[in-house]
Amino acid sequence: MDPKLLDILVCPVSKTKLIYDKNSMELISTAANLAYPVRDGIPILLEDEARALSAEEVEAYRKKKG
Repeated sequence: MDPKLLDILVCPVSKTKLIYDKNSMELISTAANLAYPVRDGIPILLEDEARALSAEEVEAYRKKKG
């Protein structure tokens, strides 16, 4: 994922910054508890396409974010 693109992308639900998870190919919104897929390098920022994050996942991402 291009770092410049990641700098300008925000969650469409919460309007907060996203965290790119390279392993799962997802953009994470800890504010909205959603993970948006990245398919073929293209972020799919649609709420209907996102998966809900568990409380444990959100906490883990928040710890990584620091």
